[in-house]
Amino acid sequence: MSSEIWVIIMTKVILPQSGVAFNLKKGQRLKVIDPCGQQVSDLVLFNRHQPGEKLSAGKTFDFEESLLITKGNRLWSNFSRVLATIIEDTNGRNDFLLAPCSPETFEIMYGVSDYHPSCFENLVKSLATHGIGPEEIPTAFNIFMNVQFALDGSIAVRPPTSAAGDYLCIRAEQDLIVGMTACSAEDSNNGSFKPIHYQIG
Repeated sequence: MSSEIWVIIMTKVILPQSGVAFNLKKGQRLKVIDPCGQQVSDLVLFNRHQPGEKLSAGKTFDFEESLLITKGNRLWSNFSRVLATIIEDTNGRNDFLLAPCSPETFEIMYGVSDYHPSCFENLVKSLATHGIGPEEIPTAFNIFMNVQFALDGSIAVRPPTSAAGDYLCIRAEQDLIVGMTACSAEDSNNGSFKPIHYQIG
């Protein structure tokens, strides 16, 4: 953990293939932990006082001048303001290109016609209690997700490189509404579904 001193006031578990939403005050830290290894967590952020302001992959890529977002980078909003700063990242590989998996993902890409849990559905359910509708959910910051991209522009989802106990920690730079999942896509998690732990302090 960083040299910054913080007191953990809450530790919780996101069950496999599920999601949560909660408030995070400006200055608080959120530590996202992969307790078993190779498990992705989708993260979305909204300004609590102006929910139309939300996490933006495009603005983050612009202002951080990188496709690989990790320790020291900031997560920017669609209003060109910093929502959070990544202060620790023990794994170092995350994705900000791919949208949360959805029922359509499994139908179009995998030919699944039966019900399949998805990150988008879990974010919709969790964020509804905060008055955020499905049309407001942006591309997520996919913590621990290993998306490789080639010079020709092709992309491939590979198993996460995170080991048991790896974590990423952000500091809120605004009062936030946070949505998080334990990802439901087989390919993103090397074929199995595991919990995500998180701490607030």
